[in-house]
Amino acid sequence: MKFVVSESKLGVVVDDEVYLSPEHVGADPLSLALADDIDLAELGSKIMREATPQALPERFDPPIRRPSKIMAMGLNYRDHCRESGTPLPESPIEFTKHPSSLTGHMHPIFLDESLSTEVDYEVELAVVIGRRCRDLDVSNALDAVAGYTVGNDVSARELQIQDGQWVRAKSFDGFTPLGPVFVTADEIPDPQELPLQTRLDGELLQDSSTNEMVFSVAELLAFVSRRTTLEPGDILLTGTPHGCGAYRDPQVYLKPGSVVECTVAGIGTLTNPVVAYD
Repeated sequence: MKFVVSESKLGVVVDDEVYLSPEHVGADPLSLALADDIDLAELGSKIMREATPQALPERFDPPIRRPSKIMAMGLNYRDHCRESGTPLPESPIEFTKHPSSLTGHMHPIFLDESLSTEVDYEVELAVVIGRRCRDLDVSNALDAVAGYTVGNDVSARELQIQDGQWVRAKSFDGFTPLGPVFVTADEIPDPQELPLQTRLDGELLQDSSTNEMVFSVAELLAFVSRRTTLEPGDILLTGTPHGCGAYRDPQVYLKPGSVVECTVAGIGTLTNPVVAYD
């Protein structure tokens, strides 16, 4: 089942229509449903019975708006390690992003060129935690997943180098687009076999598959949950494949007026215009 959040209302997407709940309204309705351990299939069916279908809006809010944490992974694709000339990591490389960096489908990515002129795109499979858990085992870690969405780990490259760590460079407001929809885990039987792509102004720049991950989704979940409690609605960004702008020749960065599209098969295409910060 596919869920969206539009104008703070939780909705179910069927084909080109959306059913918006008259009840599940608030700052983060999907996270609240997960925290209350509501069966998402039953919730979706209830929304469809009670709501009137309408045309899809142009923009969606991020499906998760206020996670307790956004955990992200660096250098988790073999092809990305090859393009950057970096050895495969021996264990996952974890960093965090501020929850205030979240934005949604068709919302703008603002560029402040007084801070960075080397802002890059990174398509990623985003994993949404469905229950409170800790110390997950690889064998059953996927049981903790509520579903998946598309992420774009927008990054100010020169600030990564300048700071010597990645949090500030990846946490500006709007630097974590998510969407367009949240797909329940039952619709993604194998998260390691998903093609993913990025297009910038229609040009295909990233084209890979989650089977290029160094560490699988299950292995990442076991790693990040080791002595760290995960909460319903927490987000795990699982890394990006080859084709990032910083490693192209010539380099390609986001510019005002551009449109970036990130696609993960089985989920959809997350689209964001790029706008100068005024």
